[in-house]
Amino acid sequence: MNNIPFSILFSILAVLLLLSAFFSGSETALMTLNRYRLQHLVKQKHKGAIKAFKLLQRPDRLMGLILLGNNFVNIMASSLATIIAIRLGGEQAILASTALLTLAVLIFSEVTPKTLAAIKPEILAYPAAWIYTPLLKLLYPFVWTVNLISNLLLRIIGINAAKHKQSTLNKDELKSIVSDTKDLMPARYQNMLLGILDLESASIEDIMTPRNEIIGLDLESPLKSVIKQLQTSPHTILPVYKKSIDRVIGFLHLRSILSLINQSGFDKQSITDNLDKPFFIPESTPLHKQIQNFKAEKLRVGLVIDEYGDVQGLVTLDDLLQVIVGELIAEDVDVNIEKDGSYIVDGSVTVRDLNRITQWALPIEGPKTLNGLIIEYMETIPKAGTSLKLHGYRLEIIKSDENAIKVVKFYPEK
Repeated sequence: MNNIPFSILFSILAVLLLLSAFFSGSETALMTLNRYRLQHLVKQKHKGAIKAFKLLQRPDRLMGLILLGNNFVNIMASSLATIIAIRLGGEQAILASTALLTLAVLIFSEVTPKTLAAIKPEILAYPAAWIYTPLLKLLYPFVWTVNLISNLLLRIIGINAAKHKQSTLNKDELKSIVSDTKDLMPARYQNMLLGILDLESASIEDIMTPRNEIIGLDLESPLKSVIKQLQTSPHTILPVYKKSIDRVIGFLHLRSILSLINQSGFDKQSITDNLDKPFFIPESTPLHKQIQNFKAEKLRVGLVIDEYGDVQGLVTLDDLLQVIVGELIAEDVDVNIEKDGSYIVDGSVTVRDLNRITQWALPIEGPKTLNGLIIEYMETIPKAGTSLKLHGYRLEIIKSDENAIKVVKFYPEK
C-alpha cells in the first residue's frame, strides 16, 4: 500500500463512495416503489419492472444482498481512508480522516442518493434490478447465510419472513387514495368511485325515502280523489294500500292504468287487477345485495320493513344508482358553500352525502340524517340560534320547528 500513488488510492476511495451511494439509493428506491404502478408495468411487460417485482417477492433476500454490499464497500472505504491518513499525517490524522469520511458518506452516499430515490424511485430501482438479479445468484451462499441467521432471530419474536405477504389496501385506505386523485379525474367520476366503495358498508336504511315521505295511493279514499291523484302524480310507480301503508297490497305502474281511467266501468277493482305484488326489503340489507335482488327479480321499487314487519320506508333502483353516479342523475343536494367558507345545510341531508361533499368525517353509524345526528347529540330539538360543536365541527341552528331541524350553518374551520 505504501507504494501505491495517492491518485490511485483517492480514485479507489471515490469509487467505493459511489458504490455506497448506489447501494443506499437503490435500497430506498426499491422499497419506496409504488407497488400498484409496479404491478401495472409488470402487466405491460416492462423488463426492469419484472426484475424488480421478482426481487421484492423476497425482501429479506434483497435487503441481505444490499446491506452485504453496502457494508462491505463502507468498511473498505473506512480502511482505505485510514491508510491514506496514516501516510499523510501519521496516526494523529486518523481522527480527522474518520470525521471527513463520515461527512462524505453522509452527504454523497446516504442523504443525497436516498433523497433522489425517495423522489424518483424508478430512476434507480429498475436499473438496479438488472444488477441485483445476477449479483444475487452470484452471492447467494453469503446472502442465504446472512438471511438464515436473521430469520432465526425474527422467529424468536414470532415473525416468519418466508411467509410474509405484502399487505393489501383496505376499503378506507382505497377511499383515501381515490379522494387524492383530484388532478387525475373529474370530481364526478371520483364521487362515483367513492359511491361504489360505499356500497359495501351502507344499508338500505341509509338511502330509503322515510315512511312519512312515502307518496302512495289509499284505496279507501273516494274514487274521484283516487283518479285525481293518478292523473297528477309525479311518480310512475305508486304503492297501493288500504288506510295504512302497513297494509300495502301492491305497486301500481301508472302507464298500465292511465289508459283505463276514461273508460266506462273504471273502478277501484280495475286498479286492484293491475297491481304488481309488493316487494319487501329488510332495512339491514346491504346496498350491493339489493342491487342484485332488484336485478334478479326484475323490479325497480320495494318497501323497507323492520324486524316486526312494519314499513319504514321505500327504496327504488334509482335511489341505489344515485349512490354510485351521484350528481349525474340526482337532484341538487341542499348543501351550499358561502363566500366565507361556511356551509348552509338542509337538516334532511344524509350524513353520508354531507361527508362526501365536504370531505368531513361525521359519524355514520348512528342517525342517518344531519337532523337526527344533532338531535341525538343534544338530546332535544334545539331552537334557532343555538350554537354547538358537533364532533369537532362548529355549527349554528338557523331554522327549526317543533319536529325537526330545518337549516344548519357550519362555520369554517379555524
